[in-house]
Amino acid sequence: MQTQSNSGQSNGNLFSALRAAFPQDLDAVAVETDNGLYYSWRDLDRATAMMANLLASLDLAPGARIAVQVEKSVEALVLYLATLRAGFVFLPLNTAYQSAEIEYFIGNAEPAVVVCTAKNFGWVSKIAFKAGTQSVFTLNDDRTGSLLERVAHCSDQHAVAFRQADDLAAILYTSGTTGRSKGAMLSHGNLLSNARVLKDYWGWRSAEEGGDVLIHALPIFHVHGLFVAIHGALLNGSKMIWMSKFDPRLVIKKMAEATVFMGVPTLYVRLLAEPGLTVDAARHMRLFIAGSAPLLIETFNEWQAKTGHTILERYGMSETLMLTSNPYHEADGERRAGTVGFPLPGVSLRVQDDDAQPVATGEIGGIQVKGPNVFKGYWRMPEKTAEEFTADGYFKTGDVGKIDALGYVTIVGRSKDLIISGGYNVYPAEIEGVINDLPGVAESAVVGIPHADFGEVGVALVIAKPGASLDPSEIIASLKAQLANFKVPKQCFVVDALPRNAMGKVQKNVLRAQYGA
Repeated sequence: MQTQSNSGQSNGNLFSALRAAFPQDLDAVAVETDNGLYYSWRDLDRATAMMANLLASLDLAPGARIAVQVEKSVEALVLYLATLRAGFVFLPLNTAYQSAEIEYFIGNAEPAVVVCTAKNFGWVSKIAFKAGTQSVFTLNDDRTGSLLERVAHCSDQHAVAFRQADDLAAILYTSGTTGRSKGAMLSHGNLLSNARVLKDYWGWRSAEEGGDVLIHALPIFHVHGLFVAIHGALLNGSKMIWMSKFDPRLVIKKMAEATVFMGVPTLYVRLLAEPGLTVDAARHMRLFIAGSAPLLIETFNEWQAKTGHTILERYGMSETLMLTSNPYHEADGERRAGTVGFPLPGVSLRVQDDDAQPVATGEIGGIQVKGPNVFKGYWRMPEKTAEEFTADGYFKTGDVGKIDALGYVTIVGRSKDLIISGGYNVYPAEIEGVINDLPGVAESAVVGIPHADFGEVGVALVIAKPGASLDPSEIIASLKAQLANFKVPKQCFVVDALPRNAMGKVQKNVLRAQYGA
């Protein structure tokens, strides 16, 4: 299936590499779903060929975008793979986006094809056709929709479209916590290089070594679920246990048949609340990976105590895919709670101050990165792209962090979350760490709000553990005993919950707007 151009060059299309990794036995199970369906590797090959042929039949321009806002299903996975196979550009959209957001994304990306759920067809198609979209199809999570009706008439033979490694494969819109969302352009080479590094670094096991099985319980409109998890399994020829929605009891049950699980911290917290999570339940598992949001040290420790496994925390972003990871092999070091490990092979990572000078070991500064995984730039935003790269080609991540003497990277927060109070830099993650260690505290978030005298001051939002009672004034008093006065939030509120996005990240922009008044 590895295709070549007329000049004899090997195909840089990511799908070509994924297809080459399919096991020899194409009738083995590739995907098992939570509603009792089984898809073989041959099914994936045929279905992607048929869907790629449908896309090819639409006479789309080279580089055409395929925008997709559908519920998670194996057919949605097939659509992603078929888009790569046909040589077009995949544009996944969060299922939570509403009409104003969809109007912006479709207007900005100008997709040739839009795929949505049947229940949203009325309003999505209006937006799409008005923006010049050529075709709008529906795809539901029960294997119905106009897309599959059309695909049924297509051939199941398809030669993988030839693409250079540098050609565009996907556009991922960033969550847009400040200003308009930006479309990060990822190439076939970006995606494949990162997948290959992670395959080795995380010790994915071949069939001869017993084989790995992945529990896939993440959404597929985001780097974590769409790229890290799916590419990891496919590039290793590994079966996926596919869950349309995260179900903690089902995950625990399926651990007996699986070896790898990837989750955001919220999923680990929900798993820990289940009495069925034990050392015995997790005995067959090889690796638990966490990312997309900071993992509390308490969660890290509790997981270790309950399962006997140490979570591997890593760090990445839409623009760069994975950048760092705690070690998999003991020989490479321990997995350290509160850190995101070391830069991955091929990734150059540095920490610089506001004057673009390197900071001392253990000092805090802006994280900058370079490597084959780093994106091509922002879609139709050349000025913004130029602004985000240094003269020597490093991407400014917008994250603030430090590197210790052993080389472990710790993320302290986002630069936009930095609070400058009375001229002093205040890092919310540092204060949150102290608050989270107080008795009765489950979690906290600290944000900066405008202040007439200090420019900005901190406000702490704190969630109590079940059954605990918290007094905001006592929390402030405890912080004053442990932190410099300029770091102590001026106000503290005990709240029931914190606003989060689909990947479990606390939406600090929402909190700033809410408490800024």
